Amino acid sequence: MARLLLSLAAAVFACGYSLADVESGPKAGEKVSELKVHALSGTNEGKDVDYAADRKDEPTVYLFVNAEKFGRPVHRFIKTLDEKVTGVSDKAVVVAVWVGGEADKNKEYLPKIKKYYDHTALTVFGGDANGPNGWAVNQSAHLTAVVVQAGKVVKSFAYESVNDTDVTAVEAELKKAVGK
Repeated sequence: MARLLLSLAAAVFACGYSLADVESGPKAGEKVSELKVHALSGTNEGKDVDYAADRKDEPTVYLFVNAEKFGRPVHRFIKTLDEKVTGVSDKAVVVAVWVGGEADKNKEYLPKIKKYYDHTALTVFGGDANGPNGWAVNQSAHLTAVVVQAGKVVKSFAYESVNDTDVTAVEAELKKAVGK
C-alpha cells in the first residue's frame, strides 16, 4: 500500500513538473526589438506596422499567442488583461501577436474575435513560428507576456498552461513599471 501511494505521488509530481512554465520572451532590462506585424484591430487596423516603434516609450504588454494553442483559457487571459490595463495607465495597451500556424488563416480568424477586446490590438506575425527576431519566443509556450515601459523589457512571463488568474502577476509588473 505504501509503495502504491509513493508511486502515485511520484507520478503526480512528474505530471505537475512536466506542466511547469517554460522560458520565453526577452530578459528584463533589454531594449525591445523591432516588431513588424499586420494589425487586424486597434489604432493601426489594416496596416503593417512596427509596434515597438509605434509604442516607443508608452507602457505596453505584448502577448505572443501560439496560434495552434489558442483556446478559451488564453482568450480569458487576454480578455481579463484587456479589462484591467487602462486601470493601470490610460496610456497602456495590450498588443497580442499571433505566431505560428498559417498567417492567412489567423488574418481571417482574428477579425471575428476583435469585438471581445477594447484595449488590445490583435496582430499577426507572418514569419517564423518562433516569432520575430529578438523576442525569444518559445514555441512550447501557449502564451508569452512581455511587460514593456520606456522601450525596455520590465519582465517576461511564459505559460504552457494559462488562465485568467495569471493576469494578476502581469498587472502587478505593469503597475510597478508605471509607478503605481
